[in-house]
Amino acid sequence: VEVKDLLISQHRYGEFVAGLVIEKFKTKLEAGHPYSSTKIDIDKERTLFMELAIQETNDHKAAQDLATQCYLKWKKTRLEHIYIPDEVKAMLRELHQSYKLLLLTNGHSAIQREKIDVCKCQEYFDQIVVGGEYQEQKPARSIFQECFRLLGVKPDACVMIGDSLKTDIEGGVNSGVSATIWINNNNEMPDEESAIPDYTVKSVLDIKDILKNIKSKV
Repeated sequence: VEVKDLLISQHRYGEFVAGLVIEKFKTKLEAGHPYSSTKIDIDKERTLFMELAIQETNDHKAAQDLATQCYLKWKKTRLEHIYIPDEVKAMLRELHQSYKLLLLTNGHSAIQREKIDVCKCQEYFDQIVVGGEYQEQKPARSIFQECFRLLGVKPDACVMIGDSLKTDIEGGVNSGVSATIWINNNNEMPDEESAIPDYTVKSVLDIKDILKNIKSKV
């Protein structure tokens, strides 16, 4: 919204055209490099996406300064809206008293580390692993094996919790964890090729009872 307002108020874009720029930019982000290595200058790449979105929408050569301004506004606004809800923080503190916790995320190192810093979530986890800093990312077994090594545990002593069937649940199943918990907060319908989770919940807050159940069985 802030980028759209910037284009309208300071650069005389119509509301429809400004909205189209944003949609084109988002499309390019999704089709870009979701698992980019740290060798790529991600800010430079995304500024180019914005420049192309402006150029394609207005049918003329986009000014790089405008693209940079829009991208930095988008990035700043995005980071301002990333946070961990208080109830989730409380749950993580409670779980951390009984379990080793590791955060495993795919993505470019610079982008994910920015999110981690903004959320200040380091205090809730024993280890944080960013896939873009390794040769392979979820669902590859190698990144899970690295997580087991860092925690000093065996796969069958771990539970994988995530919201992606393709990366989180499939990776957990293939790496031999004792159980997988799928957070399906979007009421997603799995397809026939999807990995099958051991448990499904609508909210991350629902995992505590499941973990207690798993622990009691062990």
